Amino acid sequence: MDLFASDRDDDAPLAWRMRPRGLADYVGQQALVGPGKPLRRMAESGLVRSMILWGPPGTGKTTLAEILAVESGADLEHLSAVMAGVKEIRAVVERAQARQTQGLATLLFLDEIHRLNKSQQDALLPHVESGLLTLIGATTENPSFEVNSALLSRARVHVLTSLSDEELMEVLQRALDDEERGLGTRRIRPEPDVLRVLARSAAGDARRALGLLESACDFTEPGPEGSEILRREALEAVLGHQASAFDKQGDHFYDLLSAIHKSVRSSRPDAALLYMARFIQGGGDPLDVVRRLTAIASEDVGNADPRALPLVMAAWDAYLRLGDYEGQRAIAHAAIHLAVAPKSNAIDRAWHQAKAFAASQPQLEVPSYLRNAPTKLMESLGHGQGYRYAHHEPHGYPAGSSHDCWPDATPREHFYRPTEYGQEKRYAQIMAWREQLDAEADEDGS
Repeated sequence: MDLFASDRDDDAPLAWRMRPRGLADYVGQQALVGPGKPLRRMAESGLVRSMILWGPPGTGKTTLAEILAVESGADLEHLSAVMAGVKEIRAVVERAQARQTQGLATLLFLDEIHRLNKSQQDALLPHVESGLLTLIGATTENPSFEVNSALLSRARVHVLTSLSDEELMEVLQRALDDEERGLGTRRIRPEPDVLRVLARSAAGDARRALGLLESACDFTEPGPEGSEILRREALEAVLGHQASAFDKQGDHFYDLLSAIHKSVRSSRPDAALLYMARFIQGGGDPLDVVRRLTAIASEDVGNADPRALPLVMAAWDAYLRLGDYEGQRAIAHAAIHLAVAPKSNAIDRAWHQAKAFAASQPQLEVPSYLRNAPTKLMESLGHGQGYRYAHHEPHGYPAGSSHDCWPDATPREHFYRPTEYGQEKRYAQIMAWREQLDAEADEDGS
């Protein structure tokens, strides 16, 4: 069976025609299909193990299954857990048993595997376990939560990631150049930035990117010597406001990110959400937003709300796990928290001051009592002598200026000065109490 016979069907969508025929044509997922990586080694050896491919839409899960089937010489069966019932699974098993008598293998690609019900799993499990079926499941949901543990124990999970803008642009350019399956015979020449705008609008989804390109190419203009020109203005017919969201120099791109940052810093959650929506609907990568929120968590919130940074990192992780649609909500969740949270730039100021001070003190040395003494020689030089283990000290704090951990013969500075906002008010109280302990210890010592 030729899995790619329809590639040559001019009536098929461009995304279907351009599906890779082998790993050499496959773009993205280099952690899985790069030289020496797991799926490439399976393809080269022809020995495919049961697996679950977990990743956002349009990242190549189905294509990988087809390539592995071809490379291993197995017959591919394709089912959807939404549409197929026990009857369809049993029919696949019967066909696999018939092939087995002829020495042929069967690879079952099961889309949306997270939707399998118990009866479907019961019908499938024994045949995956016996090796009659090599299972490749595909899911956009976290298999740890959504897939039965019995199936998980029999299949290795491989994580696919959204394609980068550069990878999507490569996919689009191949489609423009390919004369057999793509649009190469039309000699379409896109204006600068057209492919990048399309890539951003696709949000990591190669199938969507090719669909947008195919639609955009309905609006080309005649060019020199029989070519066609795809102008930026033509994208508005396909993308609407997305096409004009980012100007040629990228000023609007950075203006929107700046507006998001300053709205959060100003504790204006509604404005922050508005600019985030404008940025993402205009083709911006939601991960650019979450990266900016990560910076805000330390720069503008800091220890006024120590939960801020972990929350943003959790939102980042949720976006990667859930995919674009559900993940955007997690990013909005983090943005609202940051905007409402009390603000402090004490961490940012302290870090800048510490770097400047360190640069001005090139001769500073670590005090001997803070140094390790892994050898007799270093111990004889006094390394580690006088160090006081904090957990053995009253209040868990080695009080006194003799153990302030500051470099000898270096002017004393205070970089971190907590504000009176949020949790930092408590930090200021703790630091003031410890300063009092230092003063009392120094007085007792004198």
